[in-house]
Amino acid sequence: MASSLLLFLLSFLILITSSKSTPTTITIPLSAPSFTELIVSSKNPLGSLSHLASLSLSRAHHIKSPKTNFSLIKTPLFPRSYGGYSISLNFGTPPQTAKFVMDTGSSLVWFPCTSRYLCSECNFPNIKKTGIPTFLPKLSSSSKRIGCKNPRCSTFFGPEIQSKCQECDSTAQNCTQTCPPYVIQYGSGSTAGLLLSETLDFPEKKTIPDFLVGCSIFSIRQPEGIAGFGRSPESLPSQLGLKKFSYCLVSHAFDDTPTSSDLVLDTGSGSGVNKTAGLSHTPFLKNPTAAFRDYYYVLLRNIVIGDTHVKVPYKFLVPGSDGNGGTIVDSGTTFTFMENPVYELVAKEFEKQMANYSVATEIQNLTGLRPCYNISGEESVSVPDLIFQFKGGAKMALPLTNYFSFVDSEVICLTIVSDKVVGPGIGGGPAIILGNYQQRNFYVEFDLENEKFGFKQQICA
Repeated sequence: MASSLLLFLLSFLILITSSKSTPTTITIPLSAPSFTELIVSSKNPLGSLSHLASLSLSRAHHIKSPKTNFSLIKTPLFPRSYGGYSISLNFGTPPQTAKFVMDTGSSLVWFPCTSRYLCSECNFPNIKKTGIPTFLPKLSSSSKRIGCKNPRCSTFFGPEIQSKCQECDSTAQNCTQTCPPYVIQYGSGSTAGLLLSETLDFPEKKTIPDFLVGCSIFSIRQPEGIAGFGRSPESLPSQLGLKKFSYCLVSHAFDDTPTSSDLVLDTGSGSGVNKTAGLSHTPFLKNPTAAFRDYYYVLLRNIVIGDTHVKVPYKFLVPGSDGNGGTIVDSGTTFTFMENPVYELVAKEFEKQMANYSVATEIQNLTGLRPCYNISGEESVSVPDLIFQFKGGAKMALPLTNYFSFVDSEVICLTIVSDKVVGPGIGGGPAIILGNYQQRNFYVEFDLENEKFGFKQQICA
């Protein structure tokens, strides 16, 4: 069904293309309520937990598959019912406001677009697919399609795209053929559309003309647009020339409660240097292959559970010459993913240290999470600490609520996921994906100028 819809869309898009004083801060909110509230109040708590675990796995599978002047801007960052965090941005002249999932694991910025927009399988909580707001290019005087000979068309698709500019003479300076349609696969869905040049407007702060953005005509399971914060040239940080960006994720309730924190964009221009005190830092790594160029790799040296250092083989901690292995930080994944051999080491260590508690086998089978424990009747529960130790000595000691959650009033589960592939080898792409659920209530900073990742624990709400 999804494949036939995408084929129809591509045919439709091809038919369309063949026809005709520097401020210092801007704040964008990010929002979300607590997971425990969702599980306790949900009519189907097991279904909610299973859904989030499934989405995290789907996202991990996508990530692991290769893919072919102002100073500060602050914008509110809101948690969403489907596990991500969103921001509002203004595009066009006059501006039209759209919501975008903030995603460090992809790069294109795109919005639902035109009155013909269609979203398949988009019946998420609090979202009606027939009521998804769309950007209307015909109402914007600054909206322009990207031409096939435009350098940004080649930057996005690669130089081989020029072979598809068949209506353009090699010597033509003003070819009117539009850049071909894009189709982007995500973990749980996809989107397709046309590239536009548009004006990005931060009210009362700054206007950025000729911003490359995707006008999506059709999507599968993508209820909002996506603001790509990855490392490719088409990402929002790259197009704005950011020196760094940072956020602090509030807890989810997965019900779209309007609680938010700030996403801060920093170009480093203006007076002074914007430094954040109290951060632990670890350097970004480069993946040796172009296939995973979007991702922010860090070197995770150790996983510590209680007083035990889990002995994770080195080949899982650093990307190999084939690009596989290593750890990335991803705001678009909900629960942290670990390649099965790593996950088994972690799960078994928790099982060893929590052997006194009753295993909730039925809940494990229903949700796919492990270990889960029935703690009814327990006066107190002792859960070992979980610490991620990175290159350079940075230690991320997770709060208990960031790695164990209640399924109901009696059962708790470890909120780390893995696929069911077993064996000693490494699957494609990163072996560990640090998801947004484990990043909650940490201030995190992506220092692009100095190629390092910083963090400190704090209350984000």
